[in-house]
Amino acid sequence: MSEHPPTQPLPLAIPDGYAPGRLVRPLLVLRRWANEYRAHRRERRTDDGPSIWESIHLGIAEDGRPARVPLIYRNMLLAGEPGAGKSVGLNNIVAHAALATDCRLWLFDGKIVELGLWRSCADRFVANSLDDAIGALLDLQSEMDQRYAVLDDERRRKISPADGVAPIVVVLDELAYFSATVGTKREQEAFSVLVRDLVARGRAAGIIVVAATQRPSSDIIPTSLRDLFGYRWAFRCTTDASSDIVLGHGWASRGHSAASVAPETKGIGFLLAEGGVPRRIKAAHLSDEQVYALADHAAMRRLAAGIAHGQDLDDTRGGVA
Repeated sequence: MSEHPPTQPLPLAIPDGYAPGRLVRPLLVLRRWANEYRAHRRERRTDDGPSIWESIHLGIAEDGRPARVPLIYRNMLLAGEPGAGKSVGLNNIVAHAALATDCRLWLFDGKIVELGLWRSCADRFVANSLDDAIGALLDLQSEMDQRYAVLDDERRRKISPADGVAPIVVVLDELAYFSATVGTKREQEAFSVLVRDLVARGRAAGIIVVAATQRPSSDIIPTSLRDLFGYRWAFRCTTDASSDIVLGHGWASRGHSAASVAPETKGIGFLLAEGGVPRRIKAAHLSDEQVYALADHAAMRRLAAGIAHGQDLDDTRGGVA
């Protein structure tokens, strides 16, 4: 008999109970390997990958310098007309979060295929079900409240790396799908209220919301919601008014309008950081092949770090760590 299970080429001993003809679930074998691997690095951290506490590389600014921003304790809004390159910018953010083993990743994808490339890295993945989206947001709200209760007991204002509490990166794409397209009016309002609460209160508790939409209109991005986002990234918009809906009133009249971006230049937009002036930057491009390669690598890193993808390993819903 071969030393290795026929369905898994990893150099592992044959699992107890293995018999010829019985298939071994690859992910269960992989989890066993990951547990053994973690035992060798439990006493010291040898992970040289990115951290969610570090700045995220978004692309290149007009002056040729790298455009990087810290995402911890902040939220980001991305918007632009269809085909403007919003997904390009979003992939850079998700890639960093997926590769960082010190955070959790929750993905909401109304179209399934946009963030679906990163599904293997997600602690929780919500597709086109508004009910599931509302349920997930309620779980996040509960986790946020629990974290604030602990902070209050310890007389502190926000989490820190020393706490060992993993920040949660929440990516919503497409915002308009969940808030204006599917479900009843009451369900849409419930979704919007929960998103607003997470954006307003989640930062200090390590709940980072990244929301994207290709409908930069006042009904999807009301001023009261937009102003809660510390970062706003406006890709090409059809009008100055649409650009101002994303960046804030008056920026277009001061020469910072996403309507000035040429239609053929995808991935270029204006990034407004807290208290600053919008900067014109070009998002770093990742092809689908590169995204899949990064996602596979990130999934292995997260599995080795003990961040199991619950839907694959246990056939249960991923929870808040």
